[in-house]
Amino acid sequence: MAKDPICGMYVDEKKANFRTVQDGLTYYFCSENCLKEFLRPQEEMKKLKYITIFSLVLGTLTLFFEYFYPIKPFGISNYILLFLLATPVQFIGGWRFYKGTLDAIKARQANMDSLIAIGTTAAWVYSTVFTFQGILWPRIFPSVTAGGPEVYFTESGLIIGFILLGRYMEHLVKGRASNAIRKLVDLQPKMAKVIRKGSETEIPVEEVKVGDIVVVRPGEKIPVDGIILEGSSAIDESMITGESMPVDKKKGDEAIGATINKSGLLKIKAAKVGSDTALSQIVKMVQEAIAHRAPMQRLADVVSSYFVPAVVAVAVGSFLFWHYVAGLPFAVALTTLIAVLIIACPCALGIATPAAIMIGAGKGAQNGILIKSGEYLEKARKINTIVFDKTGTLTNGEPEVTDIIAINSKEKDILLYAAAAESGSEHPLGQSIVKYAKAENVKIGEPKNFRAISGHGISASYRGKKILLGNRKLMTKNRVAIEKEDKIQQLEHDGKTVMLIAINKKLAGLIAVADTLKENSGEAVKKLESMGIKVIMITGDNPRTADAIAKKLGIKSVLAEVLPQDKAKEIRKLQREKIVAMVGDGINDTPALAQADVGIAIGAGTDIAKETGGIVLIKNDLRDVVGAIKLSKKTVRKMKENLFWAFVYNVALIPVAAGVLYPVFGIMLNPVFAAIAMALSSVTVVGNSMLLNKYKLGL
Repeated sequence: MAKDPICGMYVDEKKANFRTVQDGLTYYFCSENCLKEFLRPQEEMKKLKYITIFSLVLGTLTLFFEYFYPIKPFGISNYILLFLLATPVQFIGGWRFYKGTLDAIKARQANMDSLIAIGTTAAWVYSTVFTFQGILWPRIFPSVTAGGPEVYFTESGLIIGFILLGRYMEHLVKGRASNAIRKLVDLQPKMAKVIRKGSETEIPVEEVKVGDIVVVRPGEKIPVDGIILEGSSAIDESMITGESMPVDKKKGDEAIGATINKSGLLKIKAAKVGSDTALSQIVKMVQEAIAHRAPMQRLADVVSSYFVPAVVAVAVGSFLFWHYVAGLPFAVALTTLIAVLIIACPCALGIATPAAIMIGAGKGAQNGILIKSGEYLEKARKINTIVFDKTGTLTNGEPEVTDIIAINSKEKDILLYAAAAESGSEHPLGQSIVKYAKAENVKIGEPKNFRAISGHGISASYRGKKILLGNRKLMTKNRVAIEKEDKIQQLEHDGKTVMLIAINKKLAGLIAVADTLKENSGEAVKKLESMGIKVIMITGDNPRTADAIAKKLGIKSVLAEVLPQDKAKEIRKLQREKIVAMVGDGINDTPALAQADVGIAIGAGTDIAKETGGIVLIKNDLRDVVGAIKLSKKTVRKMKENLFWAFVYNVALIPVAAGVLYPVFGIMLNPVFAAIAMALSSVTVVGNSMLLNKYKLGL
C-alpha cells in the first residue's frame, strides 16, 4: 500500500491508475485531481521553460534579420517581418513583467519588472509606429539619415528573453527545495510489523495506532516513536539527534522513528504516530522555514526603485516643456518622451546581474563550491555569524580509535585481543576497533563464547583466555579492579568514549574511541574569525563531548544537546540581529539549513541536506566556506560595477534624448546613438564579468 502525497488516502500500488516518477521515486495517487495538484509546480516550470525558449528563439531571429541578413519578404518592408517576430515576445513572453508592474503600482513602488515593462514597451511602440507610418497612419517620426537601425524590435525581444532565462534558472533551483521535503517524508518506513491478536502482522505505517506493539529486527528502521518494551540494542540516532555514537537502548528507553536498529530484536510500544513523530516534526520545520524565508531585495530592484520614477519624470517633463513651453509640434515633443524611455531601456541590465552570477558560480564550481542561485551568491557576502553542526561537519561522523593505554599488558596484545573479541560484534564501537586493528595489520582470529551484555559490553574467549571489554559496570560486575581512574576521567573529559579491557579478570588496558576532527576544520574556523565572523558550534551531543571538540577548534560559543527543531529555533534567534549561515550535512540539520539566511551543505552529506542548502561544498573542505564568502564579495562587486556600466551610457544620453542639444544644434536624438549606447553597455558588462575568471580563490 502507498499513500497519496496530496490527500493522504491509501492506494494499492498494483491497482493504481495514477502515478508519476520523480527522481527515481514512484508516487501513487487516488485520482487525477491529486496527480495534477502534485505536478502543478512542474507544469509551471515547463510553461516558463517553453516561454523562455520561445522568446529567445524569436529574439535571436529578430537580431539576425535586423542586423545580419535583412530581407524584404514579398516585397514588403523588412521592419514588418521584425514586427511579426518581436510582437509575440513582447506580449506573451513579457506578460509576467506587465503583471509585475501592476503589482508594483498597487504597492506604490517601482521594481525591475517596471523598468523592463516601460523600457521594452516604449521601444516596441516607437518601432511599431515607425514601421507602419505612411502605410496605416501619417508619418510621425522622421527617418534616420545617418545610417544604422531605425527600430528597436531586437532590443526589446532579447531583453525579455534573457531575463526570462534568469528567472527560469532561479525557479529550477527553488524547485529542489520541494524535492528535499519529499525525500524527508520517504525516509520513514512504508510498512510496520505490529502484534495484533497474538500474531505479527505487517501493515502500512500510517495505520499504526498509539499503543500498538511494533516489532523491529536488526538492520531495520524504527517506524514510529515509542517506548521499548522488550530487548536491547544499539540504535543509530545520528539522523535525528546528530549524536555521533550509537546509543545503547534497553527496556523503558525511548525509541525515535526512522532511526536504525543496529543489533538486537526490539518490541516497541507506539507513543507517537503520523504527524506527531520526530521525523514529521522535522518535515514541518523545513516546510515552515522555506515558506517564511524572507525574499531578498535584489540590487537591480533597488536601483530600479529610484531609476524608474526619475526616468518617467524626465520623459514626461521633456514632453511638457517642448510642447507647451517651447511650442514645438506635438509629434516632435512626443519624440523626446519616447526617446528618453528608449534610451533608459535596460538592455545591459538584463545581463548585468546574470552575467556576473554565471561566471562567479562557474568559478566557484571550478573550486569545488556549488552555488545554486544568485540569491545565495548575493547573500553570502553579508554573513557575520556561521553556525557549524558538529557531527559529520566539523568531525568525520564515525567513531575511531584514538588512544590505547597499556596497564598490565602490551599495547599490541590489547589490540589483538580486543579486535578478536569484537570481530563478531555488530556494535559500531566494536567495529571501529576491528577497523583500526586491520589498519595496523593485526591478524584477527575468531573468538569463542561471544556474548553481548546489554548496557555493559561484551565477553568472549580467545587463545584460551577470557576477555571482557566494556564500561566500568562490566568490570565491577565481574570483580575486576579498575586502575588509572584519573586517566579514564581525563579521556572522558576530552569527549572520548573509554572502553576497559580485562584479560583473565585482570585489567589489561584502556581503549578510547571518539569522533575525530576533519582535516582543515580548525584552519577554517581560524580564518573565519580573522574575517570578523562569529563561529558557533551546534550539536545534539552532550555538553562534555561538545566542549571538548570546541576547545580543540578554538570555538568559543557552543550549543549542545539541541534537537533538530530547536536548531532551527536557535538560528531564528540569531537572525534577529545577525546574517546567519548554517553549515551541516545530515537530515537533522535540514530545518536549520532551510531557516538560515544561507544554508551550506557538505558534499558528502545526505541528499536532503544538499538539496536544502543553497551552497554545497563538493570537496568536503570547510575552508571552502571561507572561499564561498570571498567569492560572494568579489562577485557582488562585479554586479555593482555592471549595474553602473549598464546605466552610465544610457543615463549620459538621457539629456540628449530630452532635447538638450535642440536649442544649440536644432537636432533631437538620433536613434543611432541609442543603439550604440545599448551595444556599448552590453559589451562592457560582459567583458567586466569575464574578468572574474582571472580571480584566484585563495583561501
